[in-house]
Amino acid sequence: MDSAFDLLALSPPGWGGNLLMGLLRTLQIAVGAYALGLVIGLLGALGKLHGGPVLRWGLEFYTTVIRAIPELVLILLLYYAGTDLLNIVRESMGLERMDISGLWAGIYVIGLVQGAYSTEVFRGAFQSVPHGQVEAGRAMGLRPLTVLRRITLPIMLPYALPGLSNLWLITTKDTALLAVVGFSELALETRQAAGATREYFMFYMVAGGLYLAVTLVSTLGFGLLERRLRRGQPSQT
Repeated sequence: MDSAFDLLALSPPGWGGNLLMGLLRTLQIAVGAYALGLVIGLLGALGKLHGGPVLRWGLEFYTTVIRAIPELVLILLLYYAGTDLLNIVRESMGLERMDISGLWAGIYVIGLVQGAYSTEVFRGAFQSVPHGQVEAGRAMGLRPLTVLRRITLPIMLPYALPGLSNLWLITTKDTALLAVVGFSELALETRQAAGATREYFMFYMVAGGLYLAVTLVSTLGFGLLERRLRRGQPSQT
């Protein structure tokens, strides 16, 4: 019987390479989905705060529905319904049906989910910006985009960063849900390795260690970023 070291070896027939490749795919999806969620969240927060009634109602509906439905259900719904909708549109245009890449589908699905949470994080952070700072910029004749770029965003980001760091960690864990649609990220690779070798404890412990390593590195990175963004601000106790 192969030893634990042999089973985790990076060369065949070991499964170490598979786990590392799964971790790479997990990080690819997490980074892409997180970036998409940030864009959606920033635009959504601005729309909620400064948009018209119809836009605000639509964004409220989006954030409420996404946060109310379990993420596993959303992933199944968005993955399959989104693929069918895309192919219906393509067929109506006289184009052939297509299979969506698992990588891009994962980014799209998790990004839409995280966008709802990012919207609320950014909205709360925007509301924490002292109104006098914004008024002072306008009084100096700065354009709205300049006020946003030079005043609002630098003040808002330190308030948003703790929530955004939590969303990043949630995003990395949400990638494991893509195993239900057959995408080979770390969770699915671990399940396949454990099923093939019957070494369930060892492989799931290794997978847990890899997720923990990502969390520790991410926490350190966000901590350094937060200290940098808060330079010159009063220290918080």
